[in-house]
Amino acid sequence: MNNSKGKLIIAALIAIAAIISYYSKTDVNPVTGEKQRVSLTQEQEVALGLHSAPEMIREFGGEVSDPKIRDMVSRVGQKIVNGTEAGKSVYKFDFHTLADPNTVNAFALPGGQIFITMGLLKLLQTEDQLAGVLGHEIGHVIGRHSAEHMAKEELTQGLVSATDIAMYDPNSPNMQSSIARYVGSMINMKFGREDEIEADRFGVKYMFETGYQPEAQMEVMKILKQASGNQRQPEFLSTHPDPENRIAEIQKYINELKSKKNK
Repeated sequence: MNNSKGKLIIAALIAIAAIISYYSKTDVNPVTGEKQRVSLTQEQEVALGLHSAPEMIREFGGEVSDPKIRDMVSRVGQKIVNGTEAGKSVYKFDFHTLADPNTVNAFALPGGQIFITMGLLKLLQTEDQLAGVLGHEIGHVIGRHSAEHMAKEELTQGLVSATDIAMYDPNSPNMQSSIARYVGSMINMKFGREDEIEADRFGVKYMFETGYQPEAQMEVMKILKQASGNQRQPEFLSTHPDPENRIAEIQKYINELKSKKNK
């Protein structure tokens, strides 16, 4: 067997193993009923989030010292959790306000640890807008997006490794590896955009169910767009969809929910 054929066989075996492993990680989301490929059980998600939260807090300069701010964020977050399907899940939701005044961000760890920076909070003008941000992050948790992303990353790593072996050229090894990794990153960026749209829909739904104005979710998108200035890279190279595209999707979903309510 020549060297080229041997490389292809090894690469094929690695790729097949990665694909089999990915599709064996099928679980049904108990809230949505959706079949998902995930790398963690719900209990493992909770444990991972609790374990990682202190490091995330340190990375963003700790939590704010003002108890009124902390209590406001926690109150809004818990109102959403207690008034929706999120409160019936196994996840343990905690809401953290990070002291970082410059970073405009909010994010969720698996299992229910949710964070918003002061850099973003100070840009929000209403409680409804805050509910939009927190509802979106709760949606990431309920959608099990972190666990899905981990499974996809493992699949991508396996396929990239297989591609590296199959395409290896001793005369330009770095170029071949770069191509494979670029393709892999594009795959996972697409998954990221889909997760953001789904989390937006969760957020809008939860705002409806807890008495917040869902249109505030669109206001948040405008705030994020303004905060990003003109530095945004093209959508196909980003894990987050363009805010204008998200606004259109949010408006569409709001119209769907209002139509159902009026029937």
